Amino acid sequence: MAVARRRWVRRILFLAGGLVVGAAAVLLAIWGDWAQERFHGVLAYSRYWALVVTPLGFAVVVWLTRRFFPDAQGSGIPQAIAARAITDPETRGRLVSLRMAAGKIFLTLLGMLSGASTGREGPTVQVGASIMFAAGRLSPRRQAGLILAGSAAGVAAAFNTPLAGIVFAIEEMSKSFEARTSGLIIGCIIIAGMTSVFFLGNYTYFGVSHAALHDRGVWMAVPLCGVVGGLLGGGFSKVVVTMSRGLPNRAGALIKARPVAFAAACGLAVACCGLLSGDAIYGTGYHQVDQVLSGSGTLSWDFGILKLLATAISSISGIPGGIFSPSLAVGAGFGFNIAQLFPADAMGAVVLLGMVAYFAGVTQAPITAFVIVTEMTDNHDMLLPLMAAAAIAHGASRLVCREGIYHALSKGFLPAKPAKAAPAKDASSTPDSASG
Repeated sequence: MAVARRRWVRRILFLAGGLVVGAAAVLLAIWGDWAQERFHGVLAYSRYWALVVTPLGFAVVVWLTRRFFPDAQGSGIPQAIAARAITDPETRGRLVSLRMAAGKIFLTLLGMLSGASTGREGPTVQVGASIMFAAGRLSPRRQAGLILAGSAAGVAAAFNTPLAGIVFAIEEMSKSFEARTSGLIIGCIIIAGMTSVFFLGNYTYFGVSHAALHDRGVWMAVPLCGVVGGLLGGGFSKVVVTMSRGLPNRAGALIKARPVAFAAACGLAVACCGLLSGDAIYGTGYHQVDQVLSGSGTLSWDFGILKLLATAISSISGIPGGIFSPSLAVGAGFGFNIAQLFPADAMGAVVLLGMVAYFAGVTQAPITAFVIVTEMTDNHDMLLPLMAAAAIAHGASRLVCREGIYHALSKGFLPAKPAKAAPAKDASSTPDSASG
């Protein structure tokens, strides 16, 4: 009887947690759009306000992060991965808790309000993990599974991509599948997705794309996008991981000693990228990608590189914010450039290849990459080309950065291992004893 009761408690925790995670994702989506609109409203008075608002905003966000939420910086996915690896509940609570979830939401929105090139999907993962960890207080034996479920539910609800949430749980969060809790994890993802659909409607993130590779010659775009996207994505990851570990020189020491000033400098650099791009690189990049995929807009030739620079600078500044949507936007920018080499009717297809290739290069999670892009565009005609581009990009990325960005960054949130004591020398081997 007691065993049955515990099982029902666990099931209720997963499903109720999915409902709350879905609601949190909806709120973060609505507030995130509001924050971006307010920032662009400021730019409507003068584009050059970014030179003041963005550096000041970055500095304030980093100060608040370091002062009140020291483990909220960056995407949030590395924290969720680290929390699963940690067994001590108190140490886990430092990375995932209701307090951390509230701080992550607030600081992410404040960063977007400042014009950061960040997204909300990574933060939604940490928020989802935090909510499920709080629920796990009632079922301590399943805390790791609850964190996994909350993370995956966050992806599913943020993009309305339930299948991608499941794949993300397997490929990125756990590197395996936990058979004992798999059904509950899927149930949590479904509930979170249904909550998002209930409030926002049954939408696809980038609408419905009918792009396809009709001409055999256009298939050359698959390896081309795969290699370019993989190398660029790997380069982005290498820079972010290296900066997170600290530069081994005077510049690294100065950045460590003056984190708020460094954040302000990063904000100024992002504002400069914004001015050069015609204000196109701020925020998630959703509208620019949506327009080019729907054929109602175009991208400038330098959008991809400026968006990459702005996203990298935002990521190393120390402010909370995700890289999911910005990475898709960067990939779309490079895909748009590569599409100029092919017939005009292949534009949409090549842009999709660029998106999945760069995303796979950054995350080194190729299955998640092509599944999430397929679900976000409801385009199954491109499934095989997207799979191939993601696989090529994964291999190319590993030539530059040996480990995926999220798992590499998660190591910085793990407790430091105690140094091993040096073995005592045998007295008989000392010079004195040898000579005596």
